[in-house]
Amino acid sequence: MATGFSFTLNATDGRARTGVISTPRGEIRTPAFMPVGTAATVKAMLPESVRATGADILLGNTYHLMLRPGAERVARLGGLHKFMNWERPILTDSGGFQVMSLSSLRKMTEEGVTFSSHIDGSKHALTPERSMEIQKLLGSDIVMAFDECTPFPATGEVSLASMQRSMRWAQRSRDAFGDRPGHALFGIQQGSVFPEQRAESAEALKAIGFDGYAVGGLAVGEGQEKMFEVLDYAPGMLPEDRPRYLMGVGKPDDIVGAVKRGIDMMDCVLPTRSGRTGQAWTRRGQVNLRNARHAEDTRPLDEACTCPACRSYSRAYLHHVVRADEMIAGMLLTWHNLHYFQEIMAGMRAAIAAGRFAEWETGFHTLRAEGDIEPV
Repeated sequence: MATGFSFTLNATDGRARTGVISTPRGEIRTPAFMPVGTAATVKAMLPESVRATGADILLGNTYHLMLRPGAERVARLGGLHKFMNWERPILTDSGGFQVMSLSSLRKMTEEGVTFSSHIDGSKHALTPERSMEIQKLLGSDIVMAFDECTPFPATGEVSLASMQRSMRWAQRSRDAFGDRPGHALFGIQQGSVFPEQRAESAEALKAIGFDGYAVGGLAVGEGQEKMFEVLDYAPGMLPEDRPRYLMGVGKPDDIVGAVKRGIDMMDCVLPTRSGRTGQAWTRRGQVNLRNARHAEDTRPLDEACTCPACRSYSRAYLHHVVRADEMIAGMLLTWHNLHYFQEIMAGMRAAIAAGRFAEWETGFHTLRAEGDIEPV
């Protein structure tokens, strides 16, 4: 494992795990939720506010940062941590997912992907080698191997070809990453919804050897039931002594279901994106602050929550600023959502350590099923 990078498993409860990933820039308590800082910012939040919600690590986006402001520029300015004023660990994705979602603008070969920028139409090439170079220039602590994110649905034949190409790219990523003490490289398992392909992918990744392993190719439209089916077996195919990362997940019940099935790390734009559109996630489910029912409600969004939105403002105020498109609406609701997601993670860590995960999970689902408090 990369020097200065280690993973300690402290407790398990069923397949749920809690532990600590140690990096030179600080410890990451697992299970961990990583807020997404796509373009070197967690939207509507100051870095110190993100930290105050309980986040130990952020995610940065290779594709967006290579296009603007450019990886070479970030390196000249002292690296991503200094640039965005976040001194704790950062994981960067490899760009593979964004490139997949640009299907009309890209061309893929064995070498890599050429694509047109969605910003200005300029031409770019992304290969395993270039992805490793960009992530090195950014200076991230956890680097993701470059892969092809298999679309869903895909036939067995298409999925197999895609997965095997990703495994060849995983080897090239490993070779290009080289020896970087203090920085870790994670491989990404592919294989869509086919168990035998997932197994083949896991074996290929283990043979190459990585500091951590991601379950890729999920949260791409297959739905929760299908995703959980894959998670019932896929994490167990990966080494037990390394972190397991589920990419791009998810809603609170997705996160709880993933941790229950052995996942240690997750990321998703949901809490920040929802916050900017007037949606709050609470222990009683989702609340839409645009709804007229909140217009004269002097109660907090969630009386048990200690975030600034719940501590200092009423539902009536939040409803007003959301409807008026005031900037503070996105700031307060994003803070609340990130705070709630981190609260879920802290709750699960404590429950797993105490051997009471099933009990915690029942309470989580019961309260959500009750729905929001009655209108005034």
